[in-house]
Amino acid sequence: MEQKNSYERIYEVVKKIPRGRVASYGQIAALAGNPRWARVVGYALHVNPDPETIPCYRVVNREGRLSEAFAFGGVNRQKQLLEQEGVEIKDNCVDMERFRWKKMVF
Repeated sequence: MEQKNSYERIYEVVKKIPRGRVASYGQIAALAGNPRWARVVGYALHVNPDPETIPCYRVVNREGRLSEAFAFGGVNRQKQLLEQEGVEIKDNCVDMERFRWKKMVF
C-alpha cells in the first residue's frame, strides 16, 4: 500500500482515541487495516504533520510503556499530556487494563 495512504489511515484512527484513553501501536495498525503495521504506525506518528489534531501521545506500546523517542518533546512530554487527561503513569507505563481504548473495530 502507498505510504501516504497508509499514514492517512493511521492518522484517522489515532484521531478517534478518546481523551483519557490510550491505544497500542498494534491496535492502531489493526484498526487502520493491517495488523502487521505496528512499526509503520511508529513511523507515521514520528512524522505526525498535525500534533494538535492527531493525538499521537495517546499511542503506547503493547505493555503500556511510553515512548523514549516521543517526537514532540520526549517521554516526559508524553507523560505530561496523558496525565493532563487523567491517565495515570507509573514508571513511565500506563495500566492497559484500565486505560486502553476498548474500540477494536469500526
